[in-house]
Amino acid sequence: MKTIRISGVPEHFNYPLRLLEGQQPLLKEGIQLVWKEESRGSGQLLQDLKNGDTDLALLLTESFLKDCTSGGQNKMLGYHVLSPLIWGIHQSPTALQSPATDEKRNFLVSRMGSGSHLMALALASREGWGPDSLTFQIVDNLDGAVAAYARGEQGYFLWEKYTTSPAVVQGALIRSGEIPSPWPCFVWVASPQALDTWEKTLFMVRDAVYALVAALLEQPDLVVLIAKEYQLSPDLVKEWLSQTTWCTQAALPPGSLEEVFEQLRVLGIVQQPLRPEEVMLQENL
Repeated sequence: MKTIRISGVPEHFNYPLRLLEGQQPLLKEGIQLVWKEESRGSGQLLQDLKNGDTDLALLLTESFLKDCTSGGQNKMLGYHVLSPLIWGIHQSPTALQSPATDEKRNFLVSRMGSGSHLMALALASREGWGPDSLTFQIVDNLDGAVAAYARGEQGYFLWEKYTTSPAVVQGALIRSGEIPSPWPCFVWVASPQALDTWEKTLFMVRDAVYALVAALLEQPDLVVLIAKEYQLSPDLVKEWLSQTTWCTQAALPPGSLEEVFEQLRVLGIVQQPLRPEEVMLQENL
């Protein structure tokens, strides 16, 4: 039995991957699919791809494309989520100032190059803060940010707003605002080693998830299922689903990657955009 390892964050966007692992659609071909959840986000997932610790990853679009412009050799197989990610802007429960007036501008991030880091640059651009005025503190994940605030540390922490909702309700952090990513939020990404070994099979895995998602969206109890799986209130899940578009087909919207690269360039996240064929396999172009 051969194994394909798939990794992503332990968030509701990836509920279909939990189901995929249970269904094991490629067992007849002698292939087992293993789903691994990584709480430290896209920065760590990129490291796992580089180290050969995973074959496929569901990455934040900005983290993947930034890595590509820094010499990364991973390739995109398609989108996983077409809608923006709604990032909550969080602070310590003891913070008194709003993002618009606070001069400290320290950010708690999972790691450099992660979405929490790159979206901090997007927030700074929106607020007119120069990049030289920003400082960054690595905290690994949501639990790390909560622990930092409990120690009395200050700073902004950007993380998906529905994932942080239980911590906000508990008073472990406060949400002082929101910022949506101005691009589709998650992409399928494969390592060069995995593509050498599994290229056609990796597309089969992606397409199996697309089919699974299409079936899920027809289920009348989807809100209840996700709420139970991720310990979220049904009302929050219903709101999240109304803002979320999972991808169900391989074809990209025309000009999609060019538009994302231009937005990343304007925000100062990338300096030199790449051509779509440099970051994505030809099947989808």
